[in-house]
Amino acid sequence: MDQEEFDRKYVNLRVLKSIQEYLKTGGESSTAVFPIRVPEDLLYQVLKIQGPDNADKLIHHIFRLGLDIWSEEFFKEAFGTQENLEQFIQMVKKRSRGEGE
Repeated sequence: MDQEEFDRKYVNLRVLKSIQEYLKTGGESSTAVFPIRVPEDLLYQVLKIQGPDNADKLIHHIFRLGLDIWSEEFFKEAFGTQENLEQFIQMVKKRSRGEGE
């Protein structure tokens, strides 16, 4: 594996780890990106019926579901299998200890 491929996979590993941590902590994050786009009637009806707190929870829930599905596809594209991921993690550990490839 050349350095460019290693660097790309390492970035992918960091993204997946970040998503995993985000999902484990219930979405607690110091980073927020606005605005998001949602169907107008969905937001209006939830706000009207359940109030702003529940509308916020619903949008966050939808985001987490989408993130979970997207991360599964991202994993498949980046590593393919759990075995490939584990082999790459072992390679990262060896490199960090200075053992080379």
